[in-house]
Amino acid sequence: MQRKLDLRTGKPVWAAYRAPSVPFHSLRRDLKTDVLVIGMGISGAMAAEALTAAGCRLVMIDRRGPVRGSTAASTSLVQYEIDQPLTMLAKRIGRDRAGRAWRRARLAVANLNARISELGIPCDLALRPSLYLQGDVLGAEALEIEAEARQAAGLAAAFLSRGRVLEEYGVDRAAIRSHDNLAVDLRKLTAGLLRKALQRGARAFAPVEATALVHHAGVVEVATAAGPVIRADRVVLATGYELIDVVPAAKHRIISTWAIATGPQPRKLWPDRAMMWEASDPYLYLRATSDGRIVCGGEDEDFADEEARDALIEEKAASIADKLGALRPGIDSRPQFAWTGSFGTTTTGLPYVGALPRRPRIFAVMGYGGNGIAYSQIASEMVRAWATGNEAPDADLFAF
Repeated sequence: MQRKLDLRTGKPVWAAYRAPSVPFHSLRRDLKTDVLVIGMGISGAMAAEALTAAGCRLVMIDRRGPVRGSTAASTSLVQYEIDQPLTMLAKRIGRDRAGRAWRRARLAVANLNARISELGIPCDLALRPSLYLQGDVLGAEALEIEAEARQAAGLAAAFLSRGRVLEEYGVDRAAIRSHDNLAVDLRKLTAGLLRKALQRGARAFAPVEATALVHHAGVVEVATAAGPVIRADRVVLATGYELIDVVPAAKHRIISTWAIATGPQPRKLWPDRAMMWEASDPYLYLRATSDGRIVCGGEDEDFADEEARDALIEEKAASIADKLGALRPGIDSRPQFAWTGSFGTTTTGLPYVGALPRRPRIFAVMGYGGNGIAYSQIASEMVRAWATGNEAPDADLFAF
């Protein structure tokens, strides 16, 4: 029923920091609930927090356990800047829809920042600017046009010449600078959201594998590998890139990515610790942690299998370290941590989020790409509206 992947291998940098534990129980009997959330990574955690805040009775299950899937492999850059440049997305889906998608992502990041602050979740949250560096997809001239398109869509963006970026950041590229993106420790954030849902009465069970979903007119019956059946008025599929077979997989593919983290070097970091990423395919991306490590990832390629992906960790880590050293001369680019993971993406870079065709009681999210955390926030806002019988703004942008 569910495609099973070894979602990550290696040692992510987040292993260096302690995250709160999330209590869970074994599933020993049949259950009935308002909403069942399948998956306890970041998307499931955001959905669970939003649903319990709305007063829903909630059960959560995960076939591994809380925060044990691809969430722990994230480099935790929370950007509203969609992988697909605005000018290119406009050619695919139209200028108005592309502008709406970008503005909705911008709102999602602002909402997430406010929600974390309101809930008081300690997750090393920091506001960071972002530099979108010229690359092989968009050169300096195209970047300037992209900045103008963002401004026309109501998004703050400033084009910086090559000389100015070199002077301010020590990087010899032209760039677009944006503001108010977020850096977080995603494990801490996910655990904090799950714990908040549990405090409101949600119940968590693991390891529990869903083996079949039967959609009836008034209920969804979910069979599990251990035997008990969970009956829910509604089901949220937050399984990340391990798609359940009822979810349409058209225009969706799995990508492998690799990442490294250096040792702490706060005195060698650039001003305002801006996130950086390239207008290239594949692109290099980097950020700083709260204690001054540089987290850098890239080298993406189509997923083949876990063994082939994992065998490349040492080679890919060395390549990323070389590129990081070339981009930022003077820093120590040697990896102290190196890891790999898999993620899903779509042809437009936008996620698919919403109730499934012909199965209105099942809500699914997929295709996060490089904007997974921002898209998870959008999904949590949409799932709350869906579960409470309200209309979600911009739902047409992400519908299956």
